[in-house]
Amino acid sequence: MNHYLKKGEPALILAPMEGVTDFPMRALLTELGGFSFCISEFIRVTQEILPEKVLHRFIPELKNGGKTDSGCPVFAQILGGNPWRMAETARSLVSQGALGIDINFGCPAPIVNRNDGGAVILKEPHRIKEIIKSVRSSVPSDIPVSAKVRLGWENPTEIYRISEAVIEGGASWLTIHARTRSQGYAKPVHWELIGEIRKNFPIPVIANGDIWSLEDFRKCREVTGCEHFMLGRGALGEPTLALQICRELGISSKTTAQLEEYADFRERWVPLFKRFVELGEPQAISPHYTVRRIKQWLNLASRTRDITWAEPIKRATNLAEIWEAF
Repeated sequence: MNHYLKKGEPALILAPMEGVTDFPMRALLTELGGFSFCISEFIRVTQEILPEKVLHRFIPELKNGGKTDSGCPVFAQILGGNPWRMAETARSLVSQGALGIDINFGCPAPIVNRNDGGAVILKEPHRIKEIIKSVRSSVPSDIPVSAKVRLGWENPTEIYRISEAVIEGGASWLTIHARTRSQGYAKPVHWELIGEIRKNFPIPVIANGDIWSLEDFRKCREVTGCEHFMLGRGALGEPTLALQICRELGISSKTTAQLEEYADFRERWVPLFKRFVELGEPQAISPHYTVRRIKQWLNLASRTRDITWAEPIKRATNLAEIWEAF
């Protein structure tokens, strides 16, 4: 069953990004509004089934009915190459309250690929089918099981066989990042291939990759014909982007008018960062966690706007210095 993606009912999803869209960032971005649901950072499935306390560390929302405090559903993403262990991890996550399972076949990180995870499995589509089928059979039928892929390892047209494997495995839907693994995050993005998959395959397709602005979104929608989209780095580069896209898609969402009015001004970023600190400090895994994350966020924001005023923040070593720089 699919309660989340339906034809004629557009959706906007917050992407899983390791070390970026973690619990505090999911809380903040869904608090601002615009997202239909979000996907957790990947949980790496290795030789042992992870205990409950570790799964809760990755996805604290499991203790909140599988949702952020603002009520946005969070699906658990898992990564690995062993079908049985992936299935058992999925079963454990669902028993603890996960509302859906997403399987990562797209991570391009060399260390992940060397350890039989992420995009390396794209080289063997039959394994994609086996893993999805195993996970699908391990959880109740009303729990969505989806897959996130790239176009292929090197050749973008590999996506046709990859998509067939995803469908044969029984996935509820497919998210496609419109690059190969070899590309990393380099241009170009091949949105046209997402459009071909959407037209020729029977399950819902989510378009992902290089949506940094409303103009990017409009072009992606035109080229792909999709009605479901996933935002990653662009959601941090422009915190109002989700709300802008919601309007275009006709999705009802709470609005944050003040955020839009002051989105391009330095003073509007200060409350955003302060709210992130409130959400993140209790979860901080190291003394410098929040400082690093604010610098990371500003780096992404610099992709879409002039924030030369933030240069002093790059030299900050603690929060007091960051506030002084602001």
